[in-house]
Amino acid sequence: MTSKRILIADDSNTARGVLGKFFAQRDFEVCEAVDGEDTIEKARTLKLDLILLDVAMPHTNGIAAASVLKDMLPNVRIVLFTMYTEAIARAFPHGELAADAVSMQKLADCVQSLLRS
Repeated sequence: MTSKRILIADDSNTARGVLGKFFAQRDFEVCEAVDGEDTIEKARTLKLDLILLDVAMPHTNGIAAASVLKDMLPNVRIVLFTMYTEAIARAFPHGELAADAVSMQKLADCVQSLLRS
C-alpha cells in the first residue's frame, strides 16, 4: 500500500513539527506549508490526498484558502483545525460550521477515515 500524502498548513513551526511527526509515524508522507498562500501554491504542484489546514494564518487565512483549494482540487479532502474554537463559534453562531476540540488520536482517526472514503 502506498502512503497517503498530506499537506500540513500552519504558521506555527511547533504545530507543523508536532503534527508532521505524528502523521509521519503513521506512515503518511508529510508536506508542509507556512500560510494560506504557501498552501495554495504547494497544492498546485503536489499530488495530495488531504490538506490539514489551520484556520488562523497570515496572508490568506485557512477559510479563504480552503475555498480556493476546493475549487482548484475538488477531490482533495480538507480538514480545517484551530486552537481558537471560541472564535469559530462566534463567527458561525448559528451552527453553520461545526467545530470541536479533539485529541491527536481523534484527528488521526478523522484523517484516516476521510482517506478511506
